[in-house]
Amino acid sequence: MDLPLILNSGFSQGAELVAALVIGFGFGFVLERAGFGHAKNLTSIFYGRDFRVMRVMFTAILVAMLGVYALDLVGVMPIANLGLLSTNLGPQLVGGLLLGVGFIVGGYCPGTSLVAVASGKLDAIFFVGGIFLGVVGFEVAYPAFATWHQTGGLGRVLLHEYFGVSSAVMVPAVVLFAVGAFAAVGRIERRVRAGLTARGVEP
Repeated sequence: MDLPLILNSGFSQGAELVAALVIGFGFGFVLERAGFGHAKNLTSIFYGRDFRVMRVMFTAILVAMLGVYALDLVGVMPIANLGLLSTNLGPQLVGGLLLGVGFIVGGYCPGTSLVAVASGKLDAIFFVGGIFLGVVGFEVAYPAFATWHQTGGLGRVLLHEYFGVSSAVMVPAVVLFAVGAFAAVGRIERRVRAGLTARGVEP
């Protein structure tokens, strides 16, 4: 199957794979420079001390969303050509919960664990090993819960389609939500850090 850039911009498959590799290295470099290769920085969000993870990732989501819809609007990259997984709401909510538990217990998410491995973090190596074992375990046990895993199927659905509004409404709504979220977590950070400082604890 051709990838989106091949379908819409005349890139060869080799050129697109090289571009993906360069972008991937760049993304990993930015994550490391942002402190995402350190478990302490990543788990601080769960204690209200440091929301850099949310800020960086939410900003990345916003940039990607605006870019995708802009490219669709000008006809360079129609959204219909993007490969999207089918939405199975219940199983994916459970999967998201398990990912969150793994995040707070292990200190990394899958992407940041690879960044930490590249920068020589021993705990990240064990974390990636756990991911591998989890993937193997999922594959081995899958027949036992395959039916449940396919429940709640909504097909290929985008957020604005799910809520029954146009993308012209949903995109600004997500941006406004992000601005509000950034303001809210900034207040939480200040209150938590002030409390820690008052108790003589390093924020």
